[in-house]
Amino acid sequence: MTPGVPILNSTMIAASTPATPQAKPDESAKVRDAAQQFEALLLSQILRSVRESSQEEKSDQSGACAADFAEQQFARVLAQQGGLGLASLISSGLTHPPPAHEGAARHE
Repeated sequence: MTPGVPILNSTMIAASTPATPQAKPDESAKVRDAAQQFEALLLSQILRSVRESSQEEKSDQSGACAADFAEQQFARVLAQQGGLGLASLISSGLTHPPPAHEGAARHE
């Protein structure tokens, strides 16, 4: 578990599931926040993998801790500013579900 980056829990996931086809403004904000947290976690893991693969020597514990913290903060800011665009895709998919296709019902 990465300190400083919140983990999505079942309450956040349940809150992100819209009860109606169009989510309420408060629900949309919760969904967007959870999606940004997810994207920040993903970006943090990518940054950590890049750092670990490029390190040839073991660094001291305090340096590794500082780098970890910096990566988490950088990932959080990236996600808030749009990042890879995953938060937007996730939140729009959860708040505005696609209409049911007529053809999908025929194939079932």
